[in-house]
Amino acid sequence: MIKRIRVGLSFVVMLMAVLPTVAQVRHVTTVNPMSKQSYMEVYEFDYVDIQPQFPGGERGLINFINKHREYPYEAYKKRIQGRVLCSFIVGTNGKVSDVRVIRGAGDESLNREAIRVISKMPKWSVGKVGDHAVPVRVVLPIAFRL
Repeated sequence: MIKRIRVGLSFVVMLMAVLPTVAQVRHVTTVNPMSKQSYMEVYEFDYVDIQPQFPGGERGLINFINKHREYPYEAYKKRIQGRVLCSFIVGTNGKVSDVRVIRGAGDESLNREAIRVISKMPKWSVGKVGDHAVPVRVVLPIAFRL
């Protein structure tokens, strides 16, 4: 018999923090946030020496999301639930930018709400490689449950 386990946001964030980083391998992607010719190197969350962190840590992040997330009325009325998987970049100054939906919840209003909540986040502590602050891509799920 197979048991289903419900994985919450705190487990996902904790898992991201516990995963080992590899010092020799650096996963760097290129992002064009302004859709112009300038590009920026962005490090993946698991491949930096010091990972960016929300003020207040994991508990602070969960409290922020729960405080600022508002269920869209139409989705609530239609009883639509789901999880929106988003990515964003924590810049060298700690600001959140380039918020995108990786996998939506099936309703555009839930996707827009997840982007709005992430865009309102305060500055994070910066990610570092060695002693240098670097931009880091973070992937975060936002759950909508009734």
